[in-house]
Amino acid sequence: MKKLRKAVFPVAGLGTRFLPATKAIAKEMLPVVDKPLIQYAFEEARAAGIDQFCMVTGRGKTALVEHFDIAFELEATLRERNKTEALESLQGTRTEPGSVVTVRQQVPLGLGHAIWCARTFIGDDPFAILLPDDLVLADKPCLAQLAEAYEETGGNVVAVTEVPMDQTNRYGILKIGKDDGRLVEVQGLVEKPAPKDAPSNLSIIGRYVLMPEVIQHLARMERGAGNEVQLTDGMARLIGEQPFHGLRYDGRRFDCGDKVGFLEAQIAFALKRPDLTGAVQEFLKTYL
Repeated sequence: MKKLRKAVFPVAGLGTRFLPATKAIAKEMLPVVDKPLIQYAFEEARAAGIDQFCMVTGRGKTALVEHFDIAFELEATLRERNKTEALESLQGTRTEPGSVVTVRQQVPLGLGHAIWCARTFIGDDPFAILLPDDLVLADKPCLAQLAEAYEETGGNVVAVTEVPMDQTNRYGILKIGKDDGRLVEVQGLVEKPAPKDAPSNLSIIGRYVLMPEVIQHLARMERGAGNEVQLTDGMARLIGEQPFHGLRYDGRRFDCGDKVGFLEAQIAFALKRPDLTGAVQEFLKTYL
């Protein structure tokens, strides 16, 4: 079984739900407290042993690449001014030379198409997918939990969580077999089913460990829900061919593609910071 070393970050979306803020900047550069969403995703990947990164970008996304480059002038200025703390805060943006690549998704044909665009990077290796919009607050990073499950089971592993039955039409939903409370056997996947048609209320969130064979299925360019190439449909074709499990991860997920979820993440992550928690608790009293 190959070690998990590669991660793909689909970041070509337009971020229309956050206009006008995202008119000129990538939505993945929106900060939660003082770090952009894309940096949280990279740090989570590193914690899982990932050392090769691929961003699937679109037009107007150059800031994502710049963020993980070395800013020589800025760092020199900080050293001259003895801004040690500020200089140290940039360490999470450093990457090994040659470890980050980008590919373009020229047309918005869906998540499955975005992953297919990274096919050369993926090659014949297992790979992780992280959607930066999904931010998970956990003692052990979510992808590290998935990587451990992958080492146990082999094959494909996706992070799952329970959702209200009346909201199944918003998510990819699992049809499940054996269930030990932590790992569930995946027998089927349905993209955004109506509540009456949903096989369960276990939803996939934006964390995946997949085998490279999924690319063969995505390459068919078959359109699914929303007339897009759906990653869920490609994954469904792997069921029965390879092990496929869902992991009930430990942690709390925030949908930062939604304004309320994004605001909630700001509060939750700030309250976890020793340098901020007291002040945040105080100002919250003003509004509550």
